[in-house]
Amino acid sequence: MRIDIITLFPNLIKSPFESSILKRAIATGKAEVHFHDLRNYATNKNKQVDDYPFGGGAGMVMMIEPIDRCIMMLKENRNYDSIIYLTPDGDKINQKKINSFSTLENIIMLCGHYKGVDQRVRDHLITDEISIGDFVLSGGELAATILCDSIIRLIPGVIGDESSALSDSFQDDLLAPPIYTRPSNYKGWKVPDVLLSGNASMISNWREEESFKHTQERRPDLLK
Repeated sequence: MRIDIITLFPNLIKSPFESSILKRAIATGKAEVHFHDLRNYATNKNKQVDDYPFGGGAGMVMMIEPIDRCIMMLKENRNYDSIIYLTPDGDKINQKKINSFSTLENIIMLCGHYKGVDQRVRDHLITDEISIGDFVLSGGELAATILCDSIIRLIPGVIGDESSALSDSFQDDLLAPPIYTRPSNYKGWKVPDVLLSGNASMISNWREEESFKHTQERRPDLLK
């Protein structure tokens, strides 16, 4: 998988890709992540990429021309399965959508900033508009990082035990059950006996029941 991130601040988001699972995915060739500084596609000597909104109002708007030039340059070299714009008013991301993204080969992510992008970018250049929640960040860079992590970890071979990702919360519209590790008794706080029983069938049933109970208590909307 190849992910191209278009941003005004590439240095802001490089470090998460230099550690842990993301670093390993890139080092082993399971994923490629490339950063593109939008200012390099500006058409004037001041590398301007934003301007005042038509009709007046507060804030600045990211201009269409640098964005179009960057996307067109990328598309000259390969076909892209999805061109994602990270924006608070996009479709709220969920595990099913992430699963779908993880099967793609080439993705572009455009990080919004200021008041957002010229609407014509959204109308003519973007295929998916994604939000990570009902709140506003300074820009789309952190949202893009979160989306990359959630996608890349699902690529086969990235996580050592692939069954771990398949048992995560939301994979079956359920939250994950409680998990425990050593010691089995700490300050009198004991691990449920069933998890120490060695009975795989009983443990599986317990986890299913606890998963449903956990979801019912915390996210009943997932059960509708």
